[in-house]
Amino acid sequence: MKTGVVIFPGSNCDRDALYAASLLEGTSSVPLWHKDTSIPADLDCIILPGGFSYGDYLRCGAIARFSPVMQEVVRFAGRGGFVVGICNGFQILAEAGLVEGALLRNTNLSFICRDVYVRVERTDTAFTNSITKSVLRVPIAHGEGNYFADSDTIKALEDEGRIVLRYANAEGNITQEANPNGSINNIAGIMNKGGNVFGMMPHPERASDAVLGNTDGLGVFASLVRATEKVFG
Repeated sequence: MKTGVVIFPGSNCDRDALYAASLLEGTSSVPLWHKDTSIPADLDCIILPGGFSYGDYLRCGAIARFSPVMQEVVRFAGRGGFVVGICNGFQILAEAGLVEGALLRNTNLSFICRDVYVRVERTDTAFTNSITKSVLRVPIAHGEGNYFADSDTIKALEDEGRIVLRYANAEGNITQEANPNGSINNIAGIMNKGGNVFGMMPHPERASDAVLGNTDGLGVFASLVRATEKVFG
């Protein structure tokens, strides 16, 4: 699997994503610049990493959505390529219309940086097929992670099984206390209708190496490897 990681002005998790996306056997990763007007033809996956793209002016991800490279990302997704948006990358996906909804200010109006637990709602997606735990411990680091959408969109996400991760406690219970930012229905990660675009607020790349004391996030990258092998051979 070859992954491209987009670097925007203000990205600060791009190196982490490049590292995590090349940890497993048979994987490699390359940086993509925000001004690029073309991307390598042999990419299997694109990651929009965390950070503060363009300083988070206007709204988080609102300016990055208009970067030249995003035209290629949208085309790539339209062809069925796998796209993952992590934290700020999730916000960019929402601004670009690649996933529904929006990420609002945390309900406590504060930046939150700590480990949380998320319950894996599905293990049959391109992003979770190699995850063996029902509950993952992963870090978050955001001020605008409060997922919001209108009631019809939330119903569609629920009915179509497109909510992939929910904030939970260590036992996997979905509670208000386990919700760090006020997201509707404790939503931590969703995918598009095509099942090839995934947005998540937690940082799997920060929990992908034993030296960090946590490898719960590595399953996301292992799942993508399996998915690309199945699709592309």
